Amino acid sequence: MNKSFLFFIALIFSANAFSQHINNPGSNHGNKFEQLGTIISDPNMYRSASGAPGPAYWQQRADYEIDAELDEKNLQLNGSETITYYNNSPDPLSYLWVQLDENQHKASSDNKLTERSKLNEQMSEKTLSDIINPENKLGVQILKVTDEKGTALPYIINNTMMRIDLPFVLQPKQKYKLKITWNYNIANRMVEGGRGGYEYFAADDNYIFTMTQWFPRMAVYSDFQGWQNKQFEGRGEFALAFGNYKVNMTVPADHILGATGECQNYNQVLNAEHLKRWNAAQTAKEPIEIVNLSEIKSALTTKSSAKKTWIYTAENVRDFAWVSSRRLVWDAMATHINGKKIMSMSYYGPEAYPLYNKYSTKVVDHTLREYSKHTIPYPYPVAISVEAANGMEYPMICFNYGRAEKDGTYSDAIKYGMISVIIHEVGHNFFPMIVNSDERQWSWMDEGLNTFCQYLAEKTWDPNYPSQRGPAHKITDYMKMPKDQLEPIMTNSENIINFGPNAYAKPATALNILRETVMGKELFDYAFKEYAKRWAFKHPTPADFFRTMEDASAVDLDWFWRGWFFTTDPVDIAINNVRYTQIKSADSKAPGNFYELDFSNVGGLVMPIVIEWTFADGSKEVDRIPAYIWRKDENKLTKVFAKAKEVTSVQIDPYRETADIDESNNIWPRKNQPSRFELFKQQQLPR
Repeated sequence: MNKSFLFFIALIFSANAFSQHINNPGSNHGNKFEQLGTIISDPNMYRSASGAPGPAYWQQRADYEIDAELDEKNLQLNGSETITYYNNSPDPLSYLWVQLDENQHKASSDNKLTERSKLNEQMSEKTLSDIINPENKLGVQILKVTDEKGTALPYIINNTMMRIDLPFVLQPKQKYKLKITWNYNIANRMVEGGRGGYEYFAADDNYIFTMTQWFPRMAVYSDFQGWQNKQFEGRGEFALAFGNYKVNMTVPADHILGATGECQNYNQVLNAEHLKRWNAAQTAKEPIEIVNLSEIKSALTTKSSAKKTWIYTAENVRDFAWVSSRRLVWDAMATHINGKKIMSMSYYGPEAYPLYNKYSTKVVDHTLREYSKHTIPYPYPVAISVEAANGMEYPMICFNYGRAEKDGTYSDAIKYGMISVIIHEVGHNFFPMIVNSDERQWSWMDEGLNTFCQYLAEKTWDPNYPSQRGPAHKITDYMKMPKDQLEPIMTNSENIINFGPNAYAKPATALNILRETVMGKELFDYAFKEYAKRWAFKHPTPADFFRTMEDASAVDLDWFWRGWFFTTDPVDIAINNVRYTQIKSADSKAPGNFYELDFSNVGGLVMPIVIEWTFADGSKEVDRIPAYIWRKDENKLTKVFAKAKEVTSVQIDPYRETADIDESNNIWPRKNQPSRFELFKQQQLPR
């Protein structure tokens, strides 16, 4: 029964299938408040009805020992790895699935063949290249797959996945050790795209190498779907098993290297001055430059032919990534959370120095402290921000953008964009690197939850921060789009058209509305933290999140999940009419003014009604009506309110907190709403 979850999730993506899950089709009630039990997985011994891991919960583990060598001259990476795979499941396994994400760059890769295109009057070289899709020498070359004794193991590669057939059935509670030798030509990330690769700087004839999704990695085998072997198309990121890593990375001797985990041989790879600065950074309250700008400018004039090996270890992580270059400034400071020291660090080139030197590591420090308040205390010893002209996340290290102009200046847009992306990517340490959801299936579980926490961190960085995702009114343009251009949040990552609004902004907005309007901060914060605690270092599904939020708050939220996550309905609640009567009472203290308000649910998404009353004396009062007011008629309702003072006007959603897409019908008496163009003209300075 547990494996039927994906089947149900797939069904709800069509309107016809969704209609099968309503109790009272054709009626004006009983549907939007139906419980979610009909469309999410049944609880079982692995996943409880409370949303917590069940008494028989299990997950696999994969430990890695990796040797990698960066061949800068030939732009190639050579590697060998030993994987120890632990079968903690109750199932016997006759084969293992391994991810080969670098194969996305091959001309024959599915993601190249399934991208749509059209002719335009002007077409860039990149667009033309994507259409022509010339043959290339990219993709992983598997040189050898053996057991620990060197005996060859049969395997087959299917696009970005590799199946390794075992010589015997791996029984529950057994472990198996295998070795893979491989190499690949490193892609030019600025041309080929993708998550990692190299960026070339012609001015000084040098590279920055961002090595991500770079080694064959064990796919997840779970209780709710078996093997997660969905192909890597480029958007749906990845799901991986936790494990321990020891990684030896051999690079040119004049490179600086940063990676997931902790370096075990700084005393061998750093010179005396750099090691001294590193030791000073251990107690620093402000970032200390371990490698400074003048030093890297000097290093760029020569290239060493020697090599050195950096040794890193990381415990209980789901992946490993690194950066290497001779053109990296490196700074660090100590962050303290619950008495534990974490090294907050940044690596960045000269182009990013004016921004990153001033902000990056301080933003890392801020993010760790803020996210720890809302989830769990950050458990890892390191957190790194790397400027690499993109945005992508891995355990303890992330890659972000943010470069100044050639004269060192930068706009507010670049500054705030950089701060936001650093908060976001560092925040991914919590979702999904620790709370390990499946990004190949549900992007919102990491992107949406993380964007919500990003919004909270932005507001504590600066109360006037120009946040673009989180405030309810920011999502209305998306939610008012035609239905045929929208898809539910629960849609699979690869099938989403408007990815940013759907996977990031809408779920983040939904959570903000839950916190601010539906549940209240105290109940929401407790339940959200409970979810993080329950599922830290485990593999949650959407059902686990939905159930935990309700279980820890005693708030029935099935109507909210159903509307916001399983449909494309917008919020549009209208005041249709206000009737007034005055009733005199023998009790002079009783209110004498009675107002009957008629509301209609134009948009379809039921929500609480926030009503602001303006009285004749100029004072105001706010009433908050829970969404359950709609349960007996989901389309319209009438409610009478008693007020001591005479009312002159009524407005709903006065603080723009419910994402109402049409504010013109929120006011009584009706007012003429200026158009956007008229609002724009009003904001312009006189010429």
